[in-house]
Amino acid sequence: PSRAAILSGLHPARGGMTSVAGGFPPRPRSRNAPQVAPFYLARMPMERFTLAEALKDSGYRTGHCGKWHISKNHYDYPQPYQHGFDSSVHDRGVQSRMIPDRLTEFATSNPKDPYQLDQNGFPFDTPQQAALEFIQKNKEQPFFLYYATWLVHAPIVMRSEALLRKYEAKLGVTLTPEHATTWKTPGQTNPFYCAMVEQLDYYVGQVIHSLETTDDPRWPGHKLMENTYVFFTSDNGGMEGNREEIYTDNLPLDRGKISLKEGGTRVPFVITGPDIPRSVQSDVMVNGLDLYPTILTLTNSTTPKDKIFDGCDLSSLLKHDPSNPELVRTQSGSVRDTMFWHFPHSENSSSIRKGDYKLFRQYQPQSPETSKSLYKLYTTDHTISRGDIEETKDLSEVLPTKTAVLDTELSKVIKQMGGREPYFNPTASGLPKSNRAPQVIGHKQTDNSIVVSYRKKGANIRYADLIYTPNEGREWLLASGEVSPDEVVYKLPSGTTHYFINLVDENNFLTIYPPIDDATLKKENLSLIESALSAGHPEPLHGDAIAFAEVFQRRLSTTLPVNQLAAYSFEDHNLDQLHLDGAGIAITNAVSAGGTQSLEMKECDGNDRQWMPLVNIPIPAKEHAPAAGYQISFDAMLDNDLPGALSLNIRGPTSSVKQKQKQKQKQKQKQEQENLATVVIAKDGIRVNTWLLAPSAPGSWNHFDFQWIPTQASDHTVRVTITTEGGDIWQKEVPLEDYFFKQVTDIQIISTGDPGTKAYIDNVVVTSNTERG
Repeated sequence: PSRAAILSGLHPARGGMTSVAGGFPPRPRSRNAPQVAPFYLARMPMERFTLAEALKDSGYRTGHCGKWHISKNHYDYPQPYQHGFDSSVHDRGVQSRMIPDRLTEFATSNPKDPYQLDQNGFPFDTPQQAALEFIQKNKEQPFFLYYATWLVHAPIVMRSEALLRKYEAKLGVTLTPEHATTWKTPGQTNPFYCAMVEQLDYYVGQVIHSLETTDDPRWPGHKLMENTYVFFTSDNGGMEGNREEIYTDNLPLDRGKISLKEGGTRVPFVITGPDIPRSVQSDVMVNGLDLYPTILTLTNSTTPKDKIFDGCDLSSLLKHDPSNPELVRTQSGSVRDTMFWHFPHSENSSSIRKGDYKLFRQYQPQSPETSKSLYKLYTTDHTISRGDIEETKDLSEVLPTKTAVLDTELSKVIKQMGGREPYFNPTASGLPKSNRAPQVIGHKQTDNSIVVSYRKKGANIRYADLIYTPNEGREWLLASGEVSPDEVVYKLPSGTTHYFINLVDENNFLTIYPPIDDATLKKENLSLIESALSAGHPEPLHGDAIAFAEVFQRRLSTTLPVNQLAAYSFEDHNLDQLHLDGAGIAITNAVSAGGTQSLEMKECDGNDRQWMPLVNIPIPAKEHAPAAGYQISFDAMLDNDLPGALSLNIRGPTSSVKQKQKQKQKQKQKQEQENLATVVIAKDGIRVNTWLLAPSAPGSWNHFDFQWIPTQASDHTVRVTITTEGGDIWQKEVPLEDYFFKQVTDIQIISTGDPGTKAYIDNVVVTSNTERG
């Protein structure tokens, strides 16, 4: 949540990301569990205009290195490039797990060691090296580097044995074989963690040293540091550990990461740069949301039109008087005296700080009530003096009015931001007002319209959510419906494959339709997709019936700047130019898309590999070096009586960026392959890169067309068009599997059906375009 908030400028409650690894339908743990965690997004939406995009529009070269984690997982779509970064080195570096354990395989000075020790005894770190290289490569122009180091983060490992032993001695502890996997001694006693902190300090020092010693090409006689702002902060408080290991202790602060206590939210915030006073400590309340608007002002960049900032511009505070809280003003111009946090997952809490006081609200998993604690962190009387930042003195009973006022204000600001508090489960026993929750009677879907009928049992509906997936459960999203007295109408978002209906009433009870809970899913071995309502296949456009032979001939009639790279009509019996693996591959005259023959792929019992039979169509390398884009087309059909399944991979070499990272980390020398697109044709539908695009009708031919035209402003997608014999058309922009895909080297066709089943391919054409368009 913090990373997305920093880059988007939106509070997690407004941005819809209030935890990590989200994007799943809300549901109780069991039918009788009283509480349900609200929905939150798996990734930052593409429409968020990030700090990187704003700076890029102002002429900055933008770079990211280290951790990302603003998508479903660290390496899922969208990647940094889709959110405004010109370059990215997305690698764990020294934070990769040590195998077999952290007391073996320490880094050495051997040049072949991927973590080779430098002259000071510190291991090579890929993100660190990327940060240093980015500065040197981009010093001749304005640059913005988002260096999201993995330090200090689990796994708690140290590749420099000398540094580890230094802290073993300094802390007065003795490492034994059991410490290869765990550390149970309480307090700040873990030598692995301490060594990691010094390692972070060393790497940050290298970055600062690079800025201090590199001449500024745009300002002769000066160093880069004189014209650079450096912000050092963290996305959360220190992680104190888990059940298996104690990492550290955040004393005097309470708790740590994944908590809204001070140990989880109080982080370092160090700023240096032009006109920033040196060696000044400020007690003014600031947070990571302030970075976006502050950086725009400090760099004289243009503020995006209609952009909402939930943080404040700190430039006046930093340059004029870091002790004056009156200089911290919201987007509307008012002085900020309040901040809030909303974490209705994991710790199940929210909190608000207003002036000197902080309210901590804990949502109770077994009751609709909440527990509240009130702390006075500071005492302000002309100056700010430290109070109870340890949060040891709960004042909620002593100051009940202050507690109630802050509690009401917290609920108000959560609602204003669009946040949701944990829901109550109407099927749980003993919860007051559960009998007033709405009851869904049924639904009717017509094309992309859904009408849900419900019975009002006393409580009004506050939210009518459609929890839907465009890719069969890989990710779930949220849309809203229109509520009337006895029904809710939803417009099904384009490409939806499955969905749930969520009705939240004014008492915060959640009615789920169809009903689901984790215990039942596990007991009956059901997936979310199997329990959801099916949206059917996306609705097609309607065109004229297709003449496959004519389309094939048009594709063959190419003139410059279009080059024909490969064409196969399978009208002869020569398969010598193709690479074949496994039995079941033949040219047949039984069916054809336009001529008299096609390529038959039949599953045979004799094949000893799942990827057999396989046909590999090579694309001549000499032809496509100057290609600015590709068009790939083919016809495919599943057998009418024995329909098989096909997987087609459009492949090319791993991009130089990704290959460089992998070779450094794993010392791989062999060129690897990446996919532009993977097409799966099966009885239950046609998918491209896991996106369900169209239905599949065995016995009928489909024409497939892939166009990929990279431009400077490209969103790095491939345009897929599927056309049936009757003229139904499905089109979709599908994200590339490799953002840097540059060339097509071959097309793999693999039969993946059951034994005896068959499928057919015809009229394969690959062309390139030497001009960007």
